[in-house]
Amino acid sequence: MIISQTPLRISFVGGGTDLKDFWSVKPGAVLSTTIDKYVYVVIKERFDDYIYVNYSQKEIVDKPSDLQHDLVREAMIKTDIKGGVEITTLADIPSEGSGLGSSSSITVGLLNAFYAYQGEQVTAAQLAQEACEIEIDILGNPIGKQDQYVAAYGGLREITFNPDETVTIESIKIQNSHKRSFGSNLLLFYTDTTRHSSDILIEQKAKTHKKIDILTQMRDQVYSLRKILESNDYYDRSGQILHEAWLYKKQLSGNISNPEINKMYQQARDAGALGGKISGAGGGGFLLVYVPREKQNAVRTALKDYRHFPFMLEPDGSKIIFNIKRAYWK
Repeated sequence: MIISQTPLRISFVGGGTDLKDFWSVKPGAVLSTTIDKYVYVVIKERFDDYIYVNYSQKEIVDKPSDLQHDLVREAMIKTDIKGGVEITTLADIPSEGSGLGSSSSITVGLLNAFYAYQGEQVTAAQLAQEACEIEIDILGNPIGKQDQYVAAYGGLREITFNPDETVTIESIKIQNSHKRSFGSNLLLFYTDTTRHSSDILIEQKAKTHKKIDILTQMRDQVYSLRKILESNDYYDRSGQILHEAWLYKKQLSGNISNPEINKMYQQARDAGALGGKISGAGGGGFLLVYVPREKQNAVRTALKDYRHFPFMLEPDGSKIIFNIKRAYWK
């Protein structure tokens, strides 16, 4: 049995510039972090040659190409697993539409578990690149590349997407105590709404050439936020950057926010939040807000109708947490 654990992520600034429509014109960049909420992939050898896959539904098939679960199917094909296995995916959050990068975390986690099952250790760079190939090139999902890379590498990162298709990963240089201080000012609330990001991203991709100036300003916020974090001084300024980023983001698509999200965000701001944003593409999922600790009880009270989702920043990316493989039957 092999079990991989892959973290979910929060993207602070730069989202949208990881789409090829932007970074093929000029470098894109995001500043993101992984959090201590995970997706798990379990792969276990079976005594027969069938493939069992357990998720929101159960599939039993003869070969990978017969699977309806597209991420499992393509990850099995890429890692050359033919059959005789049972695969289970588990998550700490709703599996779709959360805005916390769960789809890409699942893809990275599948690849990591499947390679370990085949007796191979691969780099974070390979996991991220192949997850992008599966989701973007093979399946044609209208998404960017940030989620795959931060899930594979983990930690608080600046990720740059270059026009030559290379990706540069840099750690934010911040002491652990200061990172905890910054993280303690971040609150997540569930909007009780999930959404398919594809509709929003299709519209956003179509408008990218018209929104280059806004997206460039969103990318440049990465450098401003990194400077604040690495200065280890007065992190409350990052709340204002998040607020400005949210105002920029809402200009990319009319579906990124809605009256309920706007009301929720304004309630948080009125209670003391300095800034925030909807996670992921928008339209639902989780609301992230930056709140000084002395104001957090007031914000929790203001948003009492929404589920608070406590979390901490996670330093690691996808990893194998259990690895015992014995050929009982073959």
